[in-house]
Amino acid sequence: MEHESTQEKAAPAGEVRLELLPGAVAVIRLDRPPLNILDRDMQAQLHRAADEAARRDDVRVVVLHGGPKAFSAGADIREMSGMTHAEMTQHAPLLQGAFNAVAEIPKPVIAAVNGPALGGGCELALTADYRICGREARLGLPEVLLGVMPGAGGTQRLPRLVGPARAKDLMMTGRTVSAAEAQSIGLADEVVTDSKVLDAAVARAGRLAAGPAVALGAIKAAVDQGGTSDLATGLGLETRLFAALFATEDRAAGMRGFLCSGPGQAEFTGR
Repeated sequence: MEHESTQEKAAPAGEVRLELLPGAVAVIRLDRPPLNILDRDMQAQLHRAADEAARRDDVRVVVLHGGPKAFSAGADIREMSGMTHAEMTQHAPLLQGAFNAVAEIPKPVIAAVNGPALGGGCELALTADYRICGREARLGLPEVLLGVMPGAGGTQRLPRLVGPARAKDLMMTGRTVSAAEAQSIGLADEVVTDSKVLDAAVARAGRLAAGPAVALGAIKAAVDQGGTSDLATGLGLETRLFAALFATEDRAAGMRGFLCSGPGQAEFTGR
């Protein structure tokens, strides 16, 4: 949720942009140099960008990126340090809601992580379906060093990704991990040269964007929603989503292409 003791005293106003790329790929870009600190305004902008990406038909895959130097060093500690219990009680649902909006984008989301992804920055990376990190990336949830705990989804998403014991170790010690260690514990899915992080993410996004959009969204829903329920409920969800895909043009095109030319030959329209 938050970190970085080296934050500048007067951080500049930032911007969260939704940038459209060719091939139905969009980048949600954090732009508040040098560390992309997520103050309340940036959190609100993040929520709006996620909502826009979710509803736009010309966006099939989303990449999260903070630029070549830093993904995000987390929330604005200077801003947060002046908040009372009553104020945080009101704000905490808005903070978590912004991150939930990213996690709930019904399309594949890829985090392209350069530099620090700490506190809220790490929690933002956790909202993605896939994380590509540069070799010099650092990830962690160091909120305990400030006398608090993660509050933007970290205590729930990290254990589901790396297991409860490893998640507790990271959160209770506040230590950061290298990209290599992150990959070894399942926090990072791919590690590449720092200069290639965004290119690797966009390339993967492009491959996914060429796929059947409704089926990709159904897979995400089945895994994310089924993973928080009992097996019987999850299997019921899978059955409904599977059957619903038989109403799509892409299902007809995919099966027709398979019968005519073999697997992987269909061209999908996303409908």
